[in-house]
Amino acid sequence: MEELIEQLSVLLENKVGRLAEVAQILEEADVRIRSMVLADTSEFGILRLIADQSETAYQALKTRGYTAGRTRVAAVGVGENPGGLRSALALLEKQTINVEYMYAFPRCGQENVMVFRFDKTEEAANILRAGGFRVFSPSEI
Repeated sequence: MEELIEQLSVLLENKVGRLAEVAQILEEADVRIRSMVLADTSEFGILRLIADQSETAYQALKTRGYTAGRTRVAAVGVGENPGGLRSALALLEKQTINVEYMYAFPRCGQENVMVFRFDKTEEAANILRAGGFRVFSPSEI
């Protein structure tokens, strides 16, 4: 589905310099990071990122020995008014679609955008679009 965006998930050792190394690898590959979030455990972290050249980023990281996976996510405009996120989630709750995780996608001076991973991502994107929410395509990110 064209509206879904490819997100890379990279396993990082919880050690000084690992995130900087990933940033350097992506810089050397001429990849721009559009959004990212890092969640940690005591020994490892999971870096989730959206890049302008997902395949190039994936190959560059794999070549340097990083464990990376690919996931389709939905970037959804939830507006700027209070209740935008709640309205989107209410539509999905009615269809028993679960949010596995989400994070913000910064767009200065524009509408708020959330990146979602759902248990049924394509179905969720269709429901949100039909409900009047904007689902961003990869070319818009």
